Amino acid sequence: MMSDRQSAAEIEEQAVRWVWRIDAEGRTPALQAELNGWLAGDVRRRGALLQAEATWLLLDRGSQLQVSEPEPAEVERRRWFTARRAMFGGAGALAASIAAAFLLMQPDARYDTAVGEIRRVPLADGSAAVINTASAVDFDARGDRRVVRLAQGEAWFQVAKDKQRPFVVEAGDVRVRAVGTAFSVRRREGGADVLVTEGVVETWVVGAEGHRVRVGAGARAFVADNAAISSRPSAPSEIDRALAWRNGKIDLSGETLDWAAAEFNRYNDRERIVVDRSIAGERLFGIFRTDDPEGFAAAVRMSLGARIARDAEGQITISAEK
Repeated sequence: MMSDRQSAAEIEEQAVRWVWRIDAEGRTPALQAELNGWLAGDVRRRGALLQAEATWLLLDRGSQLQVSEPEPAEVERRRWFTARRAMFGGAGALAASIAAAFLLMQPDARYDTAVGEIRRVPLADGSAAVINTASAVDFDARGDRRVVRLAQGEAWFQVAKDKQRPFVVEAGDVRVRAVGTAFSVRRREGGADVLVTEGVVETWVVGAEGHRVRVGAGARAFVADNAAISSRPSAPSEIDRALAWRNGKIDLSGETLDWAAAEFNRYNDRERIVVDRSIAGERLFGIFRTDDPEGFAAAVRMSLGARIARDAEGQITISAEK
């Protein structure tokens, strides 16, 4: 009698597919229910999933994989990945399986994140994106350019090098162009923030293509819809703090209470923070989880001696102690 018990290799491959789906779709209730059902089917699956997640975090991005449009040699590449898996096993196998998953991705896709959701997304060209809360991103790599349309929100990109196809982010009328670099773009009212962590980008506004500004690693710029561009260098620590959201954190180093409350409200649609104007300008320091406005409010109470009130709707009011 033949057993239908899965082999370790089959479980490992399924675990990689789950990790890819979680990053691509987010942990929706439907996906989580499906995942729970899969995990319950074999005690070995939970360990395989943890290993796949750990390997994915080590890889961190697909930028080392120069993947483009499907080609006739795709079958041979898949065989190569299968051979590599057989040779190396373990984490190497997972890396190969994840790499193979990139080959199956579509050259165009749309990603939407809910309030409070932060999603890491592998793109079909070998680039990767981390998409912040309440954002809408369209990616199209079908032509001679790789185009990202940021309709709203914020995203950080690790761009795979491809000199023949520049990588361009469109945020309203603002354009940001890179070949192989890492940078973030946040769409704001009246323009967009651009922050560069690696390499150099070129930015301009539609209708003012003659006025282009290059922004290098460690610098940030605000590109206004009216084509005014202000750029300034930033300390490495400031860059890290500005991108702390990629790890679900808000890093404060002297920002005002009012500013901090507005940031927390970006990630929470049920628990909203309202600040008494009399203490709105108080400066704060510390690192907080984006999904923990209660912890932030408690820290404010301790550091500023503020009064904290919460209503039945979940609104948190921070006011001066009377």
